[in-house]
Amino acid sequence: MTQLTDLSVVELGERLRRREASSVEVTQAYLDRIAAVDGQLGSYLTVTADFALAAAKRADAEAAAGAWRGPFHGVPVGLKDLIYVKGMPTTAGSRVLAGFRPGYDATVWKRLADGGATLLGKLNLNEFAYGGLNAACHNPYALDHLPGGSSAGSGAAVAGRTAAAAIGTDTSGSIRIPAAACGCVGLKPTWSRVSRHGVIPLAQSMDCVGPMTRTVGDAALMLQVIAGYDPDDSTSSREPARDFVAATRLGVKGLRIGVIRELSDRIAPEVDRLFKATLQRLTDQGARVDEVSIPPLEIGALINNIVTSVEALEYHQTWLAERRALYGADCRVQLEAGMMVPATAYVRAQRGRARILASVLKALADHDVLVSPGSAATATPAADFARDPKAAADAGYRDMLRFSQPFDATGQPALTVPTGLTSDRLPASIQIVGRPFDEAMLFRVGAAVEATRGPLEPPPL
Repeated sequence: MTQLTDLSVVELGERLRRREASSVEVTQAYLDRIAAVDGQLGSYLTVTADFALAAAKRADAEAAAGAWRGPFHGVPVGLKDLIYVKGMPTTAGSRVLAGFRPGYDATVWKRLADGGATLLGKLNLNEFAYGGLNAACHNPYALDHLPGGSSAGSGAAVAGRTAAAAIGTDTSGSIRIPAAACGCVGLKPTWSRVSRHGVIPLAQSMDCVGPMTRTVGDAALMLQVIAGYDPDDSTSSREPARDFVAATRLGVKGLRIGVIRELSDRIAPEVDRLFKATLQRLTDQGARVDEVSIPPLEIGALINNIVTSVEALEYHQTWLAERRALYGADCRVQLEAGMMVPATAYVRAQRGRARILASVLKALADHDVLVSPGSAATATPAADFARDPKAAADAGYRDMLRFSQPFDATGQPALTVPTGLTSDRLPASIQIVGRPFDEAMLFRVGAAVEATRGPLEPPPL
């Protein structure tokens, strides 16, 4: 019999709705799983067992009374630990915020809680979400490999079955990189699609909040709950949310898919093999696949770095002056590097974002989506990082960030979906990029990738 912790959110929600399982039973199964394996994974910073079980009991009582809140009613989730939950420790992975307990809920959590979700706890991350690799967490597919970053705990928890779904944030690839490394689905929505009220920022003109799940259908379901205008976030969009779940059932026949030439080089052979096999299956399903060139995309990573450096420094400047010694060395050095970026470089980088977006939208004028590998290689071995952190970080930039950063600069939606496992049983992935606010098209293509790939073998943990 399938374990409760192996079920997708869609499957779990159906069992809970039909009362074939209780939320207390499901939540306890996840808490038991956390107790059994998270000492190896390191996916959680805070586990909120009493809070979760109390919410599960309320969910069961409401279900018994016929008050059903929706597909997340009674479903246990985790939150990256820079998302506010009233009265709960929120550290952003830093000693700077030790003891901090916010006085209100982030909108993204409030919407999930209003939908009946239970909260298992707060998930591990790079300090203040700054950085691409996280050595404090372990990859569920190979504990001697890293799960990426900065939403490392979110990716590890979803793939490692210590949460049914999770929320991450993405400024340079922090949802998509751990999704690619850990073999789960990660969506960076269009900038402004999901409220950032109550979420500790990194670079406010690029930060996105989004779902990390085991299936494309679950990601669509989660976005359906968390998307939408929020009066508490002046940057949140009034663009109406579409029926994202319905899009997963439409198939790809007749769709035009562009393979990005500038993101097709220096790919590990097995990652490339799985990527091309995925493209062939999409072609077999009736999609038209061809190559597109977007030369300005090559400066997207540089632009993302400049904007992040300046905006992160602006947020942290007072704390750096008052609590400098509390920052970890890696985070502090990155923040202080922002002091060396001239204002003219920041202004030019912001102008450059519009140039890149215009070029990408030109490619999308006769294509429905654009695609690339999610990363050039599989997860980084922890030993490589321990032996030479700088070399491993440089490899991370080359193998991971160059695929993700350009689309944070443009603000477009991008979805990472596993394409399969390599011969050494590590996940590889595809990244699907679309027009602003057209997440539905990403789910449509992502669901076809998933359906034609077949079930992904779970991690051996």
